[in-house]
Amino acid sequence: MQMAFRRNLNDSDVLIAVSFIPRGAGGNWAIVGRRSRGGRRVRRQREKRKGKSVGLRIGTLNVGTMTGKGRELADMLERRKVDILCVQETRWKGSKARGIGAGFKLFYYGVDSKRNGVGVVLKEEFVRNVLEVKRVSDRVMSLKLEIEGVMLNVVSGYAPQVGCELEEKERFWSELDEVMESIPTGERVVIGADFNGHVGEGNTGDEVVMGKFGVKERNLEGW
Repeated sequence: MQMAFRRNLNDSDVLIAVSFIPRGAGGNWAIVGRRSRGGRRVRRQREKRKGKSVGLRIGTLNVGTMTGKGRELADMLERRKVDILCVQETRWKGSKARGIGAGFKLFYYGVDSKRNGVGVVLKEEFVRNVLEVKRVSDRVMSLKLEIEGVMLNVVSGYAPQVGCELEEKERFWSELDEVMESIPTGERVVIGADFNGHVGEGNTGDEVVMGKFGVKERNLEGW
């Protein structure tokens, strides 16, 4: 006898960052998600804001599967007032864009309905701002939007788990590097990803890039 367990989406699972985009802003990097591997620190630049700015709520979430969760996810985004969401482990095969309800649209890519798959969910009002969609693999994709004259690149990533082959891990990091290097200097970048890295308890030596409320032990991908 086989039993299937459906993982419900929980509001607390969504990691959210608020990005303010002033008109004529310069390049900035931000990251939403689990820590990247050693040496891949994120730089932040503070800048003076001139005129009005647009506040975007951007998040990331490993959904486990998108099958049967479209409306549930849309309701959560509406409730949490999220504008853009990177999703991982969608397990949807194909290269499409489709509405999921409540005025949200999912751009996704996957090659296997049983594993991996990434996507980016946009609030309907930002769909017309999409200039480019890069579906690199079932672990990396990106969207380029123009908002208030500012180019914003949203990258969704899903790193291989600890038990995966080294070749698969290196391929993921290579794909992510290629996407980042292809983005012109001066454009904004937000990375929403599940890097499958457990950072463990405390933050000694990493106070600048992470908080101190982790749990359990750090794994290989968390260094």
